[in-house]
Amino acid sequence: MILSDKKILDAIEKGEIIIEPFRQQCLGTNSYDVHLGKYLAVYKNKILDAKKHNQIQELVIGKEGFVLQPGTLYLGVTEEYTETHNSVPFLEGKSSIGRLGIDIHATAGKGDVGFCNTWTLEISCVHPVRVYAGMPIGQLIYFMIDGDIENYYNKKKNAKYTQRTTKPVESMMWKNKF
Repeated sequence: MILSDKKILDAIEKGEIIIEPFRQQCLGTNSYDVHLGKYLAVYKNKILDAKKHNQIQELVIGKEGFVLQPGTLYLGVTEEYTETHNSVPFLEGKSSIGRLGIDIHATAGKGDVGFCNTWTLEISCVHPVRVYAGMPIGQLIYFMIDGDIENYYNKKKNAKYTQRTTKPVESMMWKNKF
């Protein structure tokens, strides 16, 4: 079951969902709009290795915006810090972003109950397109869960993305044992 705007507001009032900053005008019928932060990052190496820590180069989006280029994976970040304590957040791109040929995530659109952070975006594009810090980039949709939770994400010993940040975070796949 997807939470309606009223249910999202109820959950915020109860502290079950936290969105900072929260802006009433970003609340949709059954979603909440999130915005592109001012930081982007790209990987320094052309060949990435899943067993190694791949370094990133930070980019800052200026007032003039930043032109995304096809064939490059950009890591972005939401302006909004979020927490979810009793629902599963899904991040989807806004249709207006999709119509510009921009994808905001390759595979990681679902959060976990207990996720507490900004969202790192895996941005790619079909055509060169100029983006701006603060522009609407996606929407969070919240699904109710059924049953008690034993393993909240923010309390897992092996959770890799728990350090609060305002910048994109590179892949931590290298921390897995395989």
